[in-house]
Amino acid sequence: DVCSSDLTDPDREGEAISWHLAAALKLEDKDIYRITFNEITKNAVKASLKEARKIDMNLVDAQQARRVLDRVVGYGISPLLWAKIKRGLSAGRVQSVALRMICDRENEIDAFIPEEYWTMEASLNIKGEKKPLVAKFYGDRNGKIDIKNATQMQKILDEVKNSGFSIESVKKSEKIKKSPLPFTTSTLQQEAAKTLNMSTKRTMNIAQQLYEGVDIKGRGTVGLITYLRTDSTRVADEAKVASKDYISENYGEKYLPQSSNAKKDDKKIQDAHEAIRPTDLSLSPALVKESLQRDQFRLYQLINFPRFVEKLNTHCKSPILLLKSNSHISATALYHSLILHIRRFHQHIQVCCPSQSCIRHT
Repeated sequence: DVCSSDLTDPDREGEAISWHLAAALKLEDKDIYRITFNEITKNAVKASLKEARKIDMNLVDAQQARRVLDRVVGYGISPLLWAKIKRGLSAGRVQSVALRMICDRENEIDAFIPEEYWTMEASLNIKGEKKPLVAKFYGDRNGKIDIKNATQMQKILDEVKNSGFSIESVKKSEKIKKSPLPFTTSTLQQEAAKTLNMSTKRTMNIAQQLYEGVDIKGRGTVGLITYLRTDSTRVADEAKVASKDYISENYGEKYLPQSSNAKKDDKKIQDAHEAIRPTDLSLSPALVKESLQRDQFRLYQLINFPRFVEKLNTHCKSPILLLKSNSHISATALYHSLILHIRRFHQHIQVCCPSQSCIRHT
């Protein structure tokens, strides 16, 4: 007996393609098995073969319904675009909703009534400190004051220009900085555009190459990232364990996250695939650099370390100083007694703590 296994994408469209292939090849249902995996690696393929299943007709019907909706909406809107804008344009269920969102936002902008406001900052020299302390204007003895015009601003400036400032009170608060969530398709496109100056099309083409596999010296063809079309930030349990082991071995247990940084489940998200992540943390960007093209390396590095490996929580106690001038004008300043910087490099993360005299304003 000969059985057929389909290896199309692990989504509704992939399910429909498998069903169409079976119909075109006139295969009997008993001879067809569907296998899916989220990453093209040896272990993932082996595991999927053990869990072969029949084609899910619910997913096939869902894809067919989506195709029908594309036509119902698109066939009505596209001719309008041809007549009003340019022939050859197309629109459908996605473009229609996106256009509505843009129009709603434009209406909000048009309805906005601008209000003039001013801000004032003072750079205060502190004995023994190299950098000045930047204080922001808050108000007077009666409370907070909003500066609404240049005349009001100049009046306040005249009062404090020759005044001395002293610390009236210190309020300490602890801040926790969490690492960003793992990449989804949209956040990967945004970050690649911002950080790497890549277009959406270029980003997806390179990500597809990394997903399908790259020839790595000594290892053959290896899929470097998980499936690239996803709206979920969920990470597989085995990947979480691997990430924690990697951080513990390379940087120490103190940099392990205190709690999960997972996003709460959203019922509107199908969550069929996990987030975009590296398939094997042992394949660091530095290790595979010679096997990758320039843009492949840059995108793989972006996916590998900043979003997935850096599962770090940064705790920092930041005293907030309330300053008061001789003329009873108040100002606030944020004084960092300890700042933890996470610096990214090609193949490692270097952690350093500046001296306690470091000052930063927001």
